[in-house]
Amino acid sequence: MALDYKPIVGNFFLFFLIFGMSATVDFSHFKDQLKNKKAIATGLFLQFIVLPFLGFAVVKVIDLGYVMGITLLIITSSPGGAYSNWFCSIFNADLALSVTMTAISTILSIGMLPLNVFVYSQAAFGGDIVDSLDWTSLGISLIVVVAAISGGLYISHSHGTPFVRNMLNKTGNVAGLGLIIFTSLAPEGGKISLIGRETKFYFGTSLPIILGLLCSIVLTMVTNLKRPERVTVAVECVYQNTGIAMTSCLALFSGDDQRDALGVPFWYTGMQTLFVGIYCLVAWKSGWTKAPANENFFKVLLNSYEVVEDDAISNASPLDLPNGDSVENAADIENLTNQTTSNPSSIIKPFGQHNNAK
Repeated sequence: MALDYKPIVGNFFLFFLIFGMSATVDFSHFKDQLKNKKAIATGLFLQFIVLPFLGFAVVKVIDLGYVMGITLLIITSSPGGAYSNWFCSIFNADLALSVTMTAISTILSIGMLPLNVFVYSQAAFGGDIVDSLDWTSLGISLIVVVAAISGGLYISHSHGTPFVRNMLNKTGNVAGLGLIIFTSLAPEGGKISLIGRETKFYFGTSLPIILGLLCSIVLTMVTNLKRPERVTVAVECVYQNTGIAMTSCLALFSGDDQRDALGVPFWYTGMQTLFVGIYCLVAWKSGWTKAPANENFFKVLLNSYEVVEDDAISNASPLDLPNGDSVENAADIENLTNQTTSNPSSIIKPFGQHNNAK
C-alpha cells in the first residue's frame, strides 16, 4: 500500500503555522494581564466549555452527518486563531488581553482539544462510527500541535526578540497560506466546492459562530467586564484555528468524504471573518471599543487608540484633569485607566492634544 503523502504535507504546514503563531507570543504581556482574572476566566469558559457544547448542540439538532459533524466538533474544540489579535488591534479592543488569551488558550488546548473532541464525538455519533475513524492519524495531528505549541512558546520565552518573533510570525502566515492552498487542491474526491451544498451545511457551520457571539455578549455583560474587554472576549471565543481541522480531514477521511469534510473549515473560516467583522463594527459604533464611535472609519483602522489613551494618562498634568488632581502613582494611573474605559469623555476630552478621543 502506497504511503499517503497528504497528511504528511498537511501536518508539515500545520506545524509551522502553529509554531510561528506560538513563537509570536510576548511573555511580557502575562505579568499584567494575568491579574485580570475575571476577563481571562470568562474568555476561557466561553472558549473551551460553551463553544464546544454549541458545536455539539448544532450537530445533534440539525442532524449533521458524521463527516461534517466531527469536522465541526474539531473546529469548535480548537484554540483561538491568531488573526483574532488582528481584529482586536484594528478595531481597538483590548489588544493586550487578546494576545494573552490566545496564548493561554493555545497552551490549554493541548489537553482540552482532544478531550472535547472525544467526549462530544462519542455523545453525537456513538461508539460504532467513532471507532471506525482513523483516530491514530488524528492523534498524530494532535501531537504535531502539541510539539508546535511547546516549541514555539520555548523559542518565544528563551530567544523571543522582536526580530525573531516577527520572522516566525511571517513564517506562520506563509505556512497558513500554504495549508489553505494545499488542502484546496489535495482532496481525493476532487476540487472543494462550497456551492450547491445542503442548506444545513451553510446554516450548521455558521450557527456556532452566531450563538457563540450572542453567549459572549450576554456573559461579558453579566460579569461586568469593561467594554473593550467584552469585545476581545467575544472575538476570542468564536475565531478559531481552522488549520487543525483542515489537516485532520486529510487524515480522518478519504474520497468524497474528504472533499465534503474540507468544505466545513473553509466555510467556517469565511463566516467567522464575516460575522466577527460585523460584530466589531457594531461594537465600535456602539462605543464598546477604545476608538471614538464618531471617528472616521479609515482613521480608526489605521490608528491605535490604546496608544493615544496611554499617552494621555502619562502626559497629564494637574491642570489637565477635570477636578485638578494630579497623577502621582501607579494607583492613580490605574484608576484613570478604569475611568477612561468606562466613561472616556470624563477623562480624555479635557486633554487639548487628544481631544479626538472620546
